[in-house]
Amino acid sequence: MHLPDFKKIFRNPVTIFLLILLLVGAFISLSSEIWTEILWFNQIGYASVFWTRIGVMALLFVIGAVIQGSILWLYMHFSYRSLQKKGVRLNSNVRRYREEMESRRKLFLWAIPIFMGVTTGLSLASQWRNVLLWWNQSPFGSTDPIFNYDISFFVFTLPVVQMVVGFLMQVLFVGLIMGAIIHYLYGGVELFPKFRIAKTTRMQLGLTAAAVALVFGLQMWLERYTLLAEARGGALGVHGAMYREINAQLPAQTILAITCVIVAAMFVVAAFRDTWKMPAAAVLVLVLSQVVVGMAYPALIQQFRVVPNAQALESPYIQHNIDATLKAYGMEDIEYTTSDAVTTATAGQLREDSESTNQIRLLDPNIVSPTFTQVQQNRLYYNFEEQLAVDRYMMDGKLHDTVIAVRGLNQNGLAPEQRNWVNDHTVYTHGYGVVTAHGNTANADGRPAFSESSIPSQGFLGDYEPRVYFGNNMPQYSIVGGPKAEGNSGQELDYPDDKAEGGQVKTTYQGDGGPSVGNLWNKLLYAIKFRSTDLFFSNQVNPQSQILYERAPADRVAAVAPYLTLERKPYPAVVDMDGDPSTPKRLVWIVDGYTTANNYPYSQHEELADVTKDSTTGNAAFYTPREEINYIRNSVKAVVDAYDGKVTLYQWDEQDPILKAWMNVFPQKVQPLSDISGDLMAHLRYPEDLFKLQRDLLATYHVTDAGDYYTGGDRWKTPADPTVDVGETGNAPAQPPYYLTLKMPTQDSAQFSLSSVYVPGGSSKREAMAGYIAVDSETGNESGKIRDGFGKIRVMALPSSTTVPGPGQVQSNLSSKPQVSKELNLMNQRGSKVIRGNLLTLPVGGGLLYVQPVYVQSSQGTTFPLLRSVLVSFGEKVGFAPTLSEALDQVFGGDAGAATGDQDIVGKKRVDGEVVDPAAPAVTPEGSGVTPDNAGATAEAPALPKTGDNPDLQTALQNAKQAIADSETALKAGDWAAYGEAQKRLQQALEAAVAAQEQAAR
Repeated sequence: MHLPDFKKIFRNPVTIFLLILLLVGAFISLSSEIWTEILWFNQIGYASVFWTRIGVMALLFVIGAVIQGSILWLYMHFSYRSLQKKGVRLNSNVRRYREEMESRRKLFLWAIPIFMGVTTGLSLASQWRNVLLWWNQSPFGSTDPIFNYDISFFVFTLPVVQMVVGFLMQVLFVGLIMGAIIHYLYGGVELFPKFRIAKTTRMQLGLTAAAVALVFGLQMWLERYTLLAEARGGALGVHGAMYREINAQLPAQTILAITCVIVAAMFVVAAFRDTWKMPAAAVLVLVLSQVVVGMAYPALIQQFRVVPNAQALESPYIQHNIDATLKAYGMEDIEYTTSDAVTTATAGQLREDSESTNQIRLLDPNIVSPTFTQVQQNRLYYNFEEQLAVDRYMMDGKLHDTVIAVRGLNQNGLAPEQRNWVNDHTVYTHGYGVVTAHGNTANADGRPAFSESSIPSQGFLGDYEPRVYFGNNMPQYSIVGGPKAEGNSGQELDYPDDKAEGGQVKTTYQGDGGPSVGNLWNKLLYAIKFRSTDLFFSNQVNPQSQILYERAPADRVAAVAPYLTLERKPYPAVVDMDGDPSTPKRLVWIVDGYTTANNYPYSQHEELADVTKDSTTGNAAFYTPREEINYIRNSVKAVVDAYDGKVTLYQWDEQDPILKAWMNVFPQKVQPLSDISGDLMAHLRYPEDLFKLQRDLLATYHVTDAGDYYTGGDRWKTPADPTVDVGETGNAPAQPPYYLTLKMPTQDSAQFSLSSVYVPGGSSKREAMAGYIAVDSETGNESGKIRDGFGKIRVMALPSSTTVPGPGQVQSNLSSKPQVSKELNLMNQRGSKVIRGNLLTLPVGGGLLYVQPVYVQSSQGTTFPLLRSVLVSFGEKVGFAPTLSEALDQVFGGDAGAATGDQDIVGKKRVDGEVVDPAAPAVTPEGSGVTPDNAGATAEAPALPKTGDNPDLQTALQNAKQAIADSETALKAGDWAAYGEAQKRLQQALEAAVAAQEQAAR
């Protein structure tokens, strides 16, 4: 093996020049990243976060690199020197390798320690979070059930102790390996023709091996504690130490740790005596112990002790898991009720539920974005996000559920000839204003009933700063704040105005939202950072200019609070931040922040990426795959100003020990709860991803008795979203939770809540309702105080004897109604597309009410969805009408007694310019014999209308009648395959009937 002559290479002038050029380039590139980071953190006011993180990482890197590198260098150097001094005879079999390496001995003696030191230092630096938490820890105030240690030991201390022990093991083991190689190459160890080992080699390797054995024993000892928190699972899927771990594996770990101490002693003896029999025997005993005690014994205990007596033996540990899981996920104080939900509908039944029915949301925020865009976009360089937000605002002295959207910047809407560096980075710099609409109604033509709209903004919000420089999907960077030219109002386009010169109002940024690029050095560094020569040479960049970047709200919060796990979807709000009515309100983004852990004893592990996925998230994984946690708190509410990008962190959970530790690390960076203004408080809410996580757990952990948990007879699951077309896959994503104003049976009044439903879990194909869950999301509007009742989770279980249909059954039931199917098919065949909105579920009238808005979108010309009708289901009854008010009356005996948000447009709903007759019952075909009092009843198939002399129509309707009868039979029998086949035949028959009618009319 021949290695290149590095001396000749580095003496070459061309090599020297290229090396200098490379170093200069690397220095400038590195400076651009580091210095711009410093500028950014200084400007945003979180410089201490940057310097603390960098300082601790640097310190850990130096400690790891120096200890690993220096010990390895000393070890290798001593190995070589000891053999040279003793004049050890070289083995002829390795002489040629030794001669080849000798000429580059110094290179290897330095390069290997440096390389190992750098890699170890980087690995240690990545543990900065654990080190800071350990140093600044706070007690949890509760203990584990086995060792009786405070939970802080497992969350804060144990990870750091394991890190230190692992670091020591690496230092010693690498030294042992490198020492053995050097001793072998330089003759300290001879394998052939006879095994021989020099005295210095025996001393060095023997003592090092003893140290390795001791550290390995320490690792075995520490693994006793990790048994309580690691994700083990098993047949029941329960995490934490069960009977086998406590009674077999934990003692085994103790025995193995003691065995390691004995092995270490044997190696010490071998280092001073010329014998390797004792340590060899000890190592053999350790290996056998690992196999017999560490593996075979626990397996035997499991097979012959646990399996035959599983419920009795495992129940105490299952109870530990249940208790720890409920506590770690903030679910200790859940209110459980059982409800025999009624399924019969009578007149006036909803009279006591007007608080809920009046705020039923008919605008689906996942559907109406195209409508907002078409009606309120104003110019193509604006847009709205695909999924809008739901909030509540005070109007006319009452809280109204509201759909809100920010009019963001969309440079892709510009014509190609308009796309250049000046326009992209200095002219089109910001969005403008918000658009809000009433969630519980629409205009007579199906468009949203806007409560805040237009440019400039007009509506109930009053005076607020509308310019959006920070938000989602913004340009990578913008140059703003330069001085106005003489006679010019500014460089940046503010908003379009036909009355203004050039049809545009210009502006100059007046905030403090980004670092200055006014000097040559900063301009150069940012030009390198963003790979833009235009930024450096443009005369649009001057001494007053600022550069705005890192503009997504979640990115800004993640940068200043790197210890938080963030909610998937920040949401906008227009609020009075300072509580002073004389100052304009601010448009802000609210981001929920979580503190998490994955080593809480006995708590169940969950993957955030899995449990937060539903039909609204698609396949995009916001959270890191396999990001497992078993403790979470919504500890921080972060607010990002849309104009100046200012990030304010508020302490939301005042008891969370993890947040307390981070507040010790970064003092004065998290503001107290008392600083939250009353108006901001009114727009905070229970976070959706946390609720999804708790919803997933409570599908199992609503059973709180270990014995009942073991039998597993009452498992639930989140139903699939019935509004999603699964196509060929057949796997629909989970139904998302919905923000609604509702009243659970034990509440005194309706509150803004986040809710979802359950259906039977396990292998059951039964899609009936099994449970209903809602969390109180109303925070109140008192400055610095969270409203009593906020965050209260209520679970309502339905007995198995109660036959309340689940979402999937309701969707099928709605589709099976002949008049509904006919109307929907007619809509689809008029050059339009029918879009079914979210299927909402509310506890009203002593039962559960389903409401689904139906949108129609033209397939020609300007296309955007309009609210056309509303579907309602209660028990087996169905209502289908132009408004919610009419649909409810159809179901509840002609007069539901409910107040609704759209009752003012009853009789005024227009389709294609014509008023829809509200008197025509949507689900009662003419001649069916169904009266308004029993509209929606499905005991018998409706009679067929007269078909005259049209045999094709008669045949089609007869087929439809038979398909309906078959559907009812299959539904009662629970034969879902037959039900699906009958529904398919019904759809085909209705299409044939429509075609026959159209043919006869020609």
